Amino acid sequence: MSLLHILDLLSTFTFALVGARVAADKGLDYGGIAFIAAVASVSGGTLRNVFLGMQPIWIIDPWIITSIIAAVILTLVFRRVTHIGRSLLIMDTFGLAVASMSGVQLAVEMKTTWFAAILLGLITAVTGGLLRDVLCQVEPVLLHRETIGTSSIVGAATFVGLLHLNVPGNLAAITGGAVVVITRTISIYFDLHLPRFKSKS
Repeated sequence: MSLLHILDLLSTFTFALVGARVAADKGLDYGGIAFIAAVASVSGGTLRNVFLGMQPIWIIDPWIITSIIAAVILTLVFRRVTHIGRSLLIMDTFGLAVASMSGVQLAVEMKTTWFAAILLGLITAVTGGLLRDVLCQVEPVLLHRETIGTSSIVGAATFVGLLHLNVPGNLAAITGGAVVVITRTISIYFDLHLPRFKSKS
C-alpha cells in the first residue's frame, strides 16, 4: 500500500467522521448522516481526480467506501452528539493536513505545474468541508474562520518547495502536513483570520 493510498484512506475516514458528527449535531436521520459523511470525505478527492483526468478513487477502491461506513457506524453506535469542540477541530485539522498532502502529491506525480499542484492540494482539502457546511446549513468555516485555506496552501507550497530542494517525498509530505497543522493551530489559538471586507457606510 503506497503512502498516497494511506493518506487518502486516513483523510477519507477523518472527514467522514467529522461530517457524520456535524450531521448528527444538526439532527439529520441515519440516511442524511451517511450522505453528509460521504460528501464531506470524497468530494475533494473526486474533484481533484476529475481535474487530473482520472477516475474518482472511490469508484475503484472499496477501502474508501469502507472508511466512510466505519465512520458512520462509529457515529451511530456511540450516539454522542456534540457541537464542534476541541476533539472535532483536532480531527478536522488532521484531515486537512492529510488531504492537502494527498492532493499535492498526486498532482506532482501527474507532472502538473507547481502552482497547479498547490491549488489541487487546496481543492482536495477544503471542498468536502465546504459542501458539508452548506448542506448542513452551517456558516462555512472555510469562508470566515481559522485560515483553513491559507493553512492548506502554506502546507502544499512547503511540500512543493521541499521537492524542488530534492528532499525525499515522504519527508516532504510529513513536513508539509506538519506546517498545515501548525498554521491552523496558531490561527485558532490566536484567533487569526484573513482581513474581512468592510463596506463603507
